[in-house]
Amino acid sequence: MPYFSIAGGIPLRGSCRVHGAKNAVLPILAAAVLTRRPVRLLDVPDLSDVRNMSEILRMLGCHITRDGDALCIDGSDAACCELPEDLSKELRSSIFLLGPVLGRFRRAVVTYPGGCEIGNRPIDLHLKGLSALRAHILEEGGRIHCDGHALVGATIHLDYPSVGATENIMMAATAAEGETVICNAAREPEIVDLQGFLCAAGFDVQGAGTSTVVIRGGCRPREVTFRIMPDRIVTGTLLCAAAITGGSVTVENACPAHLSATLAKLTEAGCELTLYDRAIHLNAPPRPAAIPRLETLPHPGFPTDMQSQMCALASVADGTSVVVENVFENRFKHVPELIRMGADILTRDRTAVIRGVPRLTGAAVTARDLRGGASLVLAGLCAEGTTTVHRIGHIDRGYDHLERMLRPLGARITRHEETHGKEEPETGPTE
Repeated sequence: MPYFSIAGGIPLRGSCRVHGAKNAVLPILAAAVLTRRPVRLLDVPDLSDVRNMSEILRMLGCHITRDGDALCIDGSDAACCELPEDLSKELRSSIFLLGPVLGRFRRAVVTYPGGCEIGNRPIDLHLKGLSALRAHILEEGGRIHCDGHALVGATIHLDYPSVGATENIMMAATAAEGETVICNAAREPEIVDLQGFLCAAGFDVQGAGTSTVVIRGGCRPREVTFRIMPDRIVTGTLLCAAAITGGSVTVENACPAHLSATLAKLTEAGCELTLYDRAIHLNAPPRPAAIPRLETLPHPGFPTDMQSQMCALASVADGTSVVVENVFENRFKHVPELIRMGADILTRDRTAVIRGVPRLTGAAVTARDLRGGASLVLAGLCAEGTTTVHRIGHIDRGYDHLERMLRPLGARITRHEETHGKEEPETGPTE
């Protein structure tokens, strides 16, 4: 796998642009299966997860082309309702295809999805919701067989506001007869983006962003061009990069309304924030202040996907911070790696107590998951000496060449590729 080498200790300054959101584009790519009309998506990041999802769609029979940041999907010839097992195990978001494939073909066969091992992420809420729409589901030999020839709208109450289950039910319900109401729906901005795409494509969905989403089936799809929302987690990561290095950075193509919880904690850390319509400027103090308590919660609470980045920031803060992870039970895999760099962190169950140190020290560390890997990059940016972050394939799942976003800000970060058994540094952008 490739790795990053980072020479730390440089305050980041300047401006950078955020790409489209990974967690928005993946379900929207899945939703493209619902229509036989052409779909053109704009501001699609070049992520390994996007490439894997695109390959799954090709194997279902869709034609996909990329032109810069635009991705064109033509599903008119799609005919296969069975998802490839090998690719599905590489991509957690492959489960998003269950609803739209079932809606399009009235039958779907999927394997249990893969992705980062950050804790239990059961799909029982997905299956329970589809069963409420009168889909017949059989689990056999590690595969899920669904028959949806009699999909009918229903009122579905989710036991937990699961993002994936909300999105899967939304997509399947567009093909159900009558009206579907999802109660206790997840409220993340990415769900609002999915609704925006579905409505633009000719479907009838209302209420996304609230706890009640209403879908009316029987609509006629149409050709659509749709721009993916900015990635709020990439935005938060770049703001943390400025904060942890004592820098001053403007993040463009950002939506402040999507980051209220993250911005509140950065303000607690002593950062000065200026919010614009499509940009955020952060001016950091020489050393961040401690964050007395941070708890991850479903939106609009603090996002679990920003927890590890804030742990990195707290590791050099002036004082003691407490971080509580309420969403996933196994999301402190970055902590041993931060300790390797000199961080003072004690974890017990789902709580981390972080006593800030004046400076971290560069070390060889390993990314264990996507967001944890990003936190190690942040730690390396402020550390004394050189940090090498290995297994950055995890990071590439959610950041479109993170090093290219950081370099214009002054970061000394280099991607090294392995070629024929030898490691060679990246000398510049590649085509």
